[in-house]
Amino acid sequence: MKSTPTQYGSVAVTIHWLSAVFILAMLGSGFRAASMTESTAKEAILIFHAPLGTIILVLTLLRLFWWWRVDQKPRPVDGGPAWQTFTAKAIHVLFYIAILGMVASGIGMLALSGAGGVLFGANAEPLPDFTEFLPRVPHGVGARLMLVLFALHASAALYHHFIKRDGLIRRMWFGSKGKGAGS
Repeated sequence: MKSTPTQYGSVAVTIHWLSAVFILAMLGSGFRAASMTESTAKEAILIFHAPLGTIILVLTLLRLFWWWRVDQKPRPVDGGPAWQTFTAKAIHVLFYIAILGMVASGIGMLALSGAGGVLFGANAEPLPDFTEFLPRVPHGVGARLMLVLFALHASAALYHHFIKRDGLIRRMWFGSKGKGAGS
């Protein structure tokens, strides 16, 4: 369950991959909903989108708690330049900030627009125009930031796997024995 100096544990791996899948689903549904003008179709997507934000928040808080109180991350892969280690840490911190910011701005939009009642069945009014509410701006910026961070994160993982062949990507999978640090 817990990580070793060279391998992420099953809890960290599960949280990582669930988060990745849910974040991609969240981004896809959010961009799709933002491009729609027909209220009923947009509502159907947002009924999926809004609770997914709650799931991502819970996973993120669980991950932060896991690293803070229960587990320790594996050591960085040996032989990498300091700038890569710094950049990896910065991207992870920015992910957390962006996720928490997206949740806050999403809640802000629901609260200010009254759309929560529509999405959760409390009233049958049409959805409001979200562009009229200030949290829409950071929500849109955050979504684009998440895409950039995801692209950088995935590109770095693929670079390590296919170019450096240092076992980094195997460290974030179930039961794998990554070559990573110290091996």
